[in-house]
Amino acid sequence: MSDLGHRFTDCAIIVTGAGSGIGRATVERLVAEGARVVAVDLLPDRLSTLTDEVAGEIVPLAVDITEPAAASAILEAAGPQVDGLANVAGIMDGFEPTAEIDDATWDRVLAVNLTAMMRLTRAVLPGMVERGRGSIVNVGSEAGQRGSAAGTPYTTSKHAVNGFTRSTAFFYTPKGVRCNAVAPGPVATNIEAPFRSEWAQQRLGPLFQTNIPAVARPEELASAIAWLLSDDASNVSGSVLSVDGGWAAI
Repeated sequence: MSDLGHRFTDCAIIVTGAGSGIGRATVERLVAEGARVVAVDLLPDRLSTLTDEVAGEIVPLAVDITEPAAASAILEAAGPQVDGLANVAGIMDGFEPTAEIDDATWDRVLAVNLTAMMRLTRAVLPGMVERGRGSIVNVGSEAGQRGSAAGTPYTTSKHAVNGFTRSTAFFYTPKGVRCNAVAPGPVATNIEAPFRSEWAQQRLGPLFQTNIPAVARPEELASAIAWLLSDDASNVSGSVLSVDGGWAAI
């Protein structure tokens, strides 16, 4: 990637889900703009590929973000100063409607998409507050804007991300820490999203065929995340930015 500027020179930024998709694109964008990035992913081989292929100051860390000790390990890898956090890691459900939810799917989706995000945000906030500056960006979803974009577990988790983002912004913007979210539509990633419900297929299938916009490139989401992390968005906090090809307008 060509030099995009120096918005993040001398900045340390944590990115979860960094080994692929939106997370990897975000790492590439940030290091191209001078950041030191702690790249967090569950799979070590993805991180090895990332560090082999992307030039820049990248600290790879293979960890399961749902583990209670993960946040401490990530902070230790980041060092004494964390300027930004991009909570990108997420998983889909199987488009299960409410009556078909199994406990394992519900627990795992909420653990990855919401609880892990909360723990890591909670961990970085004290240092950001002490320095009087910081930016947090959470990856939500168009499913957090409506009830007709995924199954109930994923939809619930992404609605909760919006509330978490706005509440965090309310409490900490006066202390110099901004918190925002991006709400993508369909993006070309390797996240699996199989239909495991015949009823969901009947309900959602026609909507997907007529309403969903073109699939976005991960780089398009990374651009929005980088903007929100940067001082270019210094007066933006508590926002949920639709980066969905116009889906929110339908």
